[in-house]
Amino acid sequence: MKRSLQAPEVEVPAAAQGLGTALAGMLLIATTYGMARFGVGLFGPAFEAERPELAGVLGWAAAAQFTSFSVAALLAARLVGPRPRWGVALAGATAAGGSLVVAFAGHPALFIAAVFLGGMGAGFASPALVRIVDAAVPASSASTAQGVVNSGTAVGVVGAGMVAFTSPGLAAAWVLMAALCVGSAAMVWLRGSRADALEASAALAGRIVAGPRRALAVPAVAAAVAGAASALVWTFGPLMVTSAGALPPEHAGWLWVALGLGGLLGVLTGALVHQLGIRLGWLSCAAALALAIGGVGLSTHGQLPALAYGGMALFGAAYMSLSGVLILWAREAWPGHGGEGTSLLFIALATGQAVGSATFGLTDLSRPGLISLAAVVICVTGGLLGLVRWR
Repeated sequence: MKRSLQAPEVEVPAAAQGLGTALAGMLLIATTYGMARFGVGLFGPAFEAERPELAGVLGWAAAAQFTSFSVAALLAARLVGPRPRWGVALAGATAAGGSLVVAFAGHPALFIAAVFLGGMGAGFASPALVRIVDAAVPASSASTAQGVVNSGTAVGVVGAGMVAFTSPGLAAAWVLMAALCVGSAAMVWLRGSRADALEASAALAGRIVAGPRRALAVPAVAAAVAGAASALVWTFGPLMVTSAGALPPEHAGWLWVALGLGGLLGVLTGALVHQLGIRLGWLSCAAALALAIGGVGLSTHGQLPALAYGGMALFGAAYMSLSGVLILWAREAWPGHGGEGTSLLFIALATGQAVGSATFGLTDLSRPGLISLAAVVICVTGGLLGLVRWR
């Protein structure tokens, strides 16, 4: 009798723990991605105004962030292994440390080094969270839970936009973001012990079956190409819009709020893939991303603020869904290696973004329409590459 009375009490905490872990993971993604990683582009107009000596290296700084993400994701796949919580600890430490240095960096070299360190946090967070969330939620809910976690980038972008409005200056904003990185990492750390235990036992039992990495070749190439196109908006979107006079610089934060609110639709990625499949889902997201880039570029010609806001919102929805498709594609193409597969595909995405940021930074941003058209063509190409079937 005592056992039967206790049985229902076990299910409620388990369900609550799964939901709590997904929400904590979303907050970690929000701080490491939406703030520490993408903060350079968000605060681009503020850096140009408050620290003009850094304005000329914003493109290189963004490229450094995307590159450091790749380095961290590669290290996470090799070093974290059966201890996902250590990936979470590294994510919080690097994102917070980099943000603190950015808060006070005035020299271009120190600034680039700081954003390089801060960008590593996102690279450590993603592969660790795939394992932690999979261990905390039932298999039937895993895709939805991963979508919730992935939407954290949108939440972070909205939060960073609000920080930009409420903080008295760059230093205060980045110090606050560093504190949020530490807090979100601590939340996930406290909930990740189950994942550590399951990963260790799975490795001993041989449950994880080796699979060919070449199964990820097509999505990796497609992700790199689409990532290069997305770098234009992530790094220079607000700067293009404000420089063209479509919006005053002090309103740039609202562009990121629009992007973040649109990105919340990324939680529907699982339903999209269920209806269309992985490849058509990828093509749909890439097409929406191209349309959004074109909208942001077009808004600079007629000085159309509504089009700028709409383009940023669509960009957020498309990009969050695109990255969500990559997570599901990795888990499907390389069964049992969701964390490692996600790392590889996100490395490809970030590599494309690094190349795109550096390349667009060398172009004449006073002609945003032409540059946006080039990014649209690149993005459509990345979408079509996802349809290639290579045996």
